[in-house]
Amino acid sequence: MGETTVTTLKGREDRAAAHPVENGAGQRLLRRLRTPRRPRLWFEILLIAVSYWTYSLVRNAVPEQKSKALRNADWLWDLEQQLGLAFEQSVNHAVNSVTWLVVGMNYYYATLHFVVTLGVLVWLYRSHPGRYAAIRTVLFSTTAVALAGYYLFPLAPPRLMDGGGFIDTVVVHETWGSMASGDLKNMSNQYAAMPSMHIGWSVWCGLTVFALATVPWARVLGLLYPAGTLVVIVATANHFWLDAVGGLLCLAFGYALATVWYGGRPYTLPRLVPDHGGGSLTGTGGKGSEDTGGEGPAGPDSSDGRAPDSGKAGVVAPRTPDSALAPGGSHSPDRS
Repeated sequence: MGETTVTTLKGREDRAAAHPVENGAGQRLLRRLRTPRRPRLWFEILLIAVSYWTYSLVRNAVPEQKSKALRNADWLWDLEQQLGLAFEQSVNHAVNSVTWLVVGMNYYYATLHFVVTLGVLVWLYRSHPGRYAAIRTVLFSTTAVALAGYYLFPLAPPRLMDGGGFIDTVVVHETWGSMASGDLKNMSNQYAAMPSMHIGWSVWCGLTVFALATVPWARVLGLLYPAGTLVVIVATANHFWLDAVGGLLCLAFGYALATVWYGGRPYTLPRLVPDHGGGSLTGTGGKGSEDTGGEGPAGPDSSDGRAPDSGKAGVVAPRTPDSALAPGGSHSPDRS
């Protein structure tokens, strides 16, 4: 019996020696990277700036391949006609006949793509710090995979088709707003229409607002925004509707990647997370605030997003167990 015991202990030591300490350190590092933590403002600003600069640089560095892009546009237009869904030209001409409407759509196309997306990112950063990194990962990975589409399938927008009969509404109405029209066209790749990131980004914004907002009208706007964007990109002849399908496929990839990496759907991760110091939970109410269980910035039980008043100054909220903070864990304090 003594020999058996010695042999067993020796086997354990051998197995422990076979797995270096570095493996444990690597696992801890990986677990740390995958655990939602409160984002740092300076890092996020830098990341967004560098990422957008890189995206623009790569997108515009893709060879324009004009002849191939025009052939692809003709092929896509023929496909839509065979499907009986080639409605872009009719919408383009109908909207162009109403000056105030088409001018408004030109400005919509030029501005909201960036303004709304940045606005949603800021809202997430302030009100949903635990979910911010995962949802931001969806947006960034969606945009990254779109670059492959620009390279593999160069596509001319409808307004640049030969004999397509489409109207470039920015040029006709002399409105600023499109990096792909007028004096700014030489600064942007003219033949990167597939996939449409106007759709990819707008659906990302819409789903995020619909999933996390508590105000009913905000949730309705979340659904209307991508629908309005689809109408705009078609009416201004900047995209085929099939470009929108390409944008949705890229977005699906982004959600799948974030779900696998964080171990749960981005919207169901804990809303509040420990501060970087590893202390109390941090959210809109600052250090020590508690998650009231709501989906929005403040939750249904709080009007200003702060922790319920304990009636005593200086009371620090109890630290939530680690199991409640694990990605996709069953003890999450706030589940969508």
